[in-house]
Amino acid sequence: MPINDWPATERPREKLLSRGATALSDAELLAIFLRTGVAGQSAVALARQLLAEYGSLRGLLRASRERLCATRGLGTAKYAQLQAVMELARRHLHEQLLRGDALESPADTRAYLSARLRDYPYEVFACLFLDSRHRVIRYEELFRGTIDGASVHPREVVRHALQHNAAAVILAHNHPSGVAEPSEADRQITRRLGAALALVDIKVLDHFVIGDGEALSFAERGMI
Repeated sequence: MPINDWPATERPREKLLSRGATALSDAELLAIFLRTGVAGQSAVALARQLLAEYGSLRGLLRASRERLCATRGLGTAKYAQLQAVMELARRHLHEQLLRGDALESPADTRAYLSARLRDYPYEVFACLFLDSRHRVIRYEELFRGTIDGASVHPREVVRHALQHNAAAVILAHNHPSGVAEPSEADRQITRRLGAALALVDIKVLDHFVIGDGEALSFAERGMI
């Protein structure tokens, strides 16, 4: 049955307008994005099939361009739209972070870093450079590595911090394995960076390790 023939309270778009986006399932939200189904399938049925095929909404969003474009009901235009939606979400989180104090909005900081780093298939080391009031100056991804690790050079971190006239930094890197527990190498590089930055009077406020679940904070663990 076409969605237009459904009761108004069950149509995804009308449901969103009357009850808010949080009331919708992943399939219903995806159906609004898809707008139309394919022959023999409504947009909701197609959305459910896609979620089953890719395992989850995240699995769909992180799929390669080649796979998405070859999927029935998607294609190049839908791939481009999905990428735009995800980038809009990341920029929204960044704007939230820019408006306030990074230390007073740890949830925003964690959400932004997770959105930026969680889905890389290789390890990426990044920095949030902050001013003396701990407001964000700039986010930069400085080092990239294989799935086993990234080579982090303290001299480069110090150079970038000085270039941005930062008073403090928040470090972050992802674990492609999905496990956010810090390794001994993570602890060592945090200590090395803290010592190197301290020489130029720049403080390391935190180091986030991004996995599949909640990002781990060195500061919250008492490790900084």
